[in-house]
Amino acid sequence: MAEWNAYYQNDDEEVEQEGEEQSGGDYKSTGRDSLVFLVDASKEMFIKGEDEEPSNFDMTMQVVRSVYSSKIISSHRDLMALVFYGTEQSKNPRNSFKHVYVYHDLDEPGAKRVQDVDSLRGGKGAQLAAETMGSGETSLGDALWCCANLYSDVKLRLSHKRLMIFTCRDEPHGGDSTKDRQARTKAGDLKETGVVIDLLHLMKPGGFDVSLFFRDIVSPPEDESELGLQLEPCVKLEDLQKRVCAKDQKKRAMARLNLCLGEGINIAVGLYATAVSARKPAPIRLYRETNEPVRSKTRTFHTQTGSLLLPSEIKKAQVYGKRQIVMEQDEVDSIKKFEDPGLSLIGFKPIEKLKLHHHIRPAVFLYPEEDEVKGSACLFSALLKKCSEKNVFALCRCISRRNYPPRFVALLPQKEQVDEGKVQITPPGFNAISLPYADDMRTLDPPQCPSASQMQVDKMKEIVSKLRFKYRSDAFENPVIQQHYRNLEALALDMTAPEDIEDLIMPKVDQIDNRLGLLIQDFKDLVYPAGYNPESKPAAKRKTADTGGGAEKKPKVELTEDELRAHVQNGTLAKLTVPVLKEACKQFGVRTTGTKKQELIDALIARLAS
Repeated sequence: MAEWNAYYQNDDEEVEQEGEEQSGGDYKSTGRDSLVFLVDASKEMFIKGEDEEPSNFDMTMQVVRSVYSSKIISSHRDLMALVFYGTEQSKNPRNSFKHVYVYHDLDEPGAKRVQDVDSLRGGKGAQLAAETMGSGETSLGDALWCCANLYSDVKLRLSHKRLMIFTCRDEPHGGDSTKDRQARTKAGDLKETGVVIDLLHLMKPGGFDVSLFFRDIVSPPEDESELGLQLEPCVKLEDLQKRVCAKDQKKRAMARLNLCLGEGINIAVGLYATAVSARKPAPIRLYRETNEPVRSKTRTFHTQTGSLLLPSEIKKAQVYGKRQIVMEQDEVDSIKKFEDPGLSLIGFKPIEKLKLHHHIRPAVFLYPEEDEVKGSACLFSALLKKCSEKNVFALCRCISRRNYPPRFVALLPQKEQVDEGKVQITPPGFNAISLPYADDMRTLDPPQCPSASQMQVDKMKEIVSKLRFKYRSDAFENPVIQQHYRNLEALALDMTAPEDIEDLIMPKVDQIDNRLGLLIQDFKDLVYPAGYNPESKPAAKRKTADTGGGAEKKPKVELTEDELRAHVQNGTLAKLTVPVLKEACKQFGVRTTGTKKQELIDALIARLAS
């Protein structure tokens, strides 16, 4: 009975179990992510900037709204909350804390919450906030205590807890040592329970001094690259959005492995995907009468008897040398397993030996995991520094997960880069580039084409030099996905029409024509013959009188029994097409429940063997 129950499980559960097996190890995180926005509602937050620039409060609401909208689409199961402190009115569970206003409890984001945040934006939003909450005394310790209660009231398992403080006051209590001490104590309690506290401080006249109070409140940076980020205040909305996105973005390792540099020398590293192809979310199948999600189940039947099959009754086979090799499931698993997951250093090669055509799959990023093996960060940093100085890459043998085949990878060193605002652009580490085997390399036979003359080559060089521009992949959004999200947002928020999007990958024809001028026509005169129009349609083919304009129907191919037996004996049934196999089944009265090629071949072999 247990075997049947294990067999008839949901397909979704099977996928989850396969994912867990591939990830391997005890480091995989389970549960939901949570994020609490703790926003200062003092009067200083509502002061507009110069030249009618938005106030700090308005900038914060725009960022909260942006995060809400993105979470609905990308991570709708994450929990989010919006809390204001320094308010005149009080609204929180059991109303235990004064001057703390819980605008949204810790729950999944939805369309109603986005509309609520929209109502707090702009001049009307500031007026609504003043009427609803007002500005009063400040006690950050009570606000942090209220946030701790929000986390404790959640019955779900939380894998990651983050709290973001938005304020433009570096001394929120005005020098009150008692309130400062209470806030530091409560912040320490939160950090002990696994809550990461971040400070998103905004610009104020005279500058924001983190060392006065908030240095003891916020959590230490997750890596050294964030040290400068916590000292500079945000001036513009774009800067604030970048920092919130960088803080909120999940940094989960695909796998954690040991990099073996020699006998007894191991470094713990994590594999991270820096670029993943963005796709539209898969549609959820619903029951048409109740709109409840449906789940699929798979069962296997015998092709001839129609009886249900147990997993123990199913084997796997492959044809080799006209012979069917049958294997049990444990034999298949043992064939797949080579070694335990890990990286083994083989040697070093000059970077110029690494060619572009060696890149056969997306690269992953290697970063040290100090929590797994102490000293990994120091040794990793030394290896990275020496590889960069000597301009070499490390060649390693990699098994990323259990039951994965081994592969050569090139560890290409990457230095850290930061922008003017000291925000990290590229982190320090190694890019692991998968290298091809000899079996993966293909010999191409390109067609013979006439070569261009030197005059044509020179003219094309002029065109290429005129059309050069600085390309950054993060400056272009996928128009198909953006349009899809805009439509979903319009439906969820009851908007009359979705927002228009700009297709950034469309060529700017006018600018191209202005840059090139007469170069295009000169190139056409050099390449195309006189009177040639490349945009004209080719002449339509004349229909023959015999076919009457229609496609000629292929005659049916019938095989005799001797010919079929010869194919079976020689093992060449697979060379016949599916229509020929179907016709043979009808000819000899073979009944088959499937229409796949292998099922037709098995049915014919069973019929002719009897």
